[in-house]
Amino acid sequence: MSADPITRFPPARKARRGPRDHLRTALLDMAVGHGIITDHKEQSWASITFTGTRHHLSIVFDGANAVEAGESMVAALPEHEFTIPGQLVADATVSAAESTLLPHPKLTVECELLLLVDS
Repeated sequence: MSADPITRFPPARKARRGPRDHLRTALLDMAVGHGIITDHKEQSWASITFTGTRHHLSIVFDGANAVEAGESMVAALPEHEFTIPGQLVADATVSAAESTLLPHPKLTVECELLLLVDS
């Protein structure tokens, strides 16, 4: 009598989240769930003493409540204390904001953030 061995597979690993994912989550948390990231560009950055990445994001806030959340995010972004593992946010700026009222309230925010590797 022979028994077939039971094959056990290890549990699937969760995908590792990098600084890009943590940054996106932090910004959407600031937007209180009202913003939609429509574009995210990332570029390597280095100086003599630091390395990191520069991020350019476009976030759209559609509707009156969303626009209000977006305006709050715009006001808070430059001084916000981000918590991104292994990274320091050295600079966070709003480079552009475009608002329309008709046919419904909409706010498009362009922001740029510089993340430095925290070593």
